[in-house]
Amino acid sequence: MQISPARELMAKALNYRALRQNLISANIANVDTPHYRSRDISFEKSLAAERARLEQGGHTLKLAVTDGRHLHGLSEGNSTKAEIFFRDGHMARNDANSVDLDVETTEMAKNLTMYNALVAALKKNGAIFRSVIDASAKV
Repeated sequence: MQISPARELMAKALNYRALRQNLISANIANVDTPHYRSRDISFEKSLAAERARLEQGGHTLKLAVTDGRHLHGLSEGNSTKAEIFFRDGHMARNDANSVDLDVETTEMAKNLTMYNALVAALKKNGAIFRSVIDASAKV
């Protein structure tokens, strides 16, 4: 039973964030490996495709436009899975290793912040349903 499409989407986002954390950890672990290229994951398109899949069936939330001067929503891509790519551009070392420790630690901190925000949102979502169930049990 699906409680909420948002809950399923947040769970998928947590999985992508965990995969990104593993990739960043692997990059840091290979900071001294010759010819190692740092990797990252692009999952924004994947989450948009997952959201579109969850919204199918007439339950799409439309962007309200009450004035002709409002901006219109963006169309999403059709990608269905996360894309792992090489994060190049930091080839300053003689051993052809592209890992920049400053970039990796910054990306890890950003990823951890987003992961914690998703966990907090899931907890809040669960607390709302728990309070409704508790209130209905008292009636």
